[in-house]
Amino acid sequence: MGKGMKAGKKRKTGGANQAQQMAQMQALQEKMDEVQEEINAMEQSATSGGGAVEVTVNGKKEITAITIDKEVVDPDDVEMLQDLIMTAANEAMRQMDEISQGKMNDMTSGLGLPPGIL
Repeated sequence: MGKGMKAGKKRKTGGANQAQQMAQMQALQEKMDEVQEEINAMEQSATSGGGAVEVTVNGKKEITAITIDKEVVDPDDVEMLQDLIMTAANEAMRQMDEISQGKMNDMTSGLGLPPGIL
């Protein structure tokens, strides 16, 4: 017999409660997977230079399209075009992060978890 245990006494394990918690965690994981798939399928575009450059990213944070107006293609000012592309790409990524974080926060808001924990 283990130390501190008396004959005929059973240790409480809380098995039913533990099983319920595991089921809730599994349901949460499935919901998170669904939301992540939804986010991955989303696309977000941002522009710079008054719309001269447009960059589109998906929820996986991959650039899926770049559109450049011919007027901003100047062989003597490549740096400006690079800056426009970088600005549009960074803004599209920032917007996608904001959308993604918002969707995850919406999903977890009823759980009492601090923001950003997932």
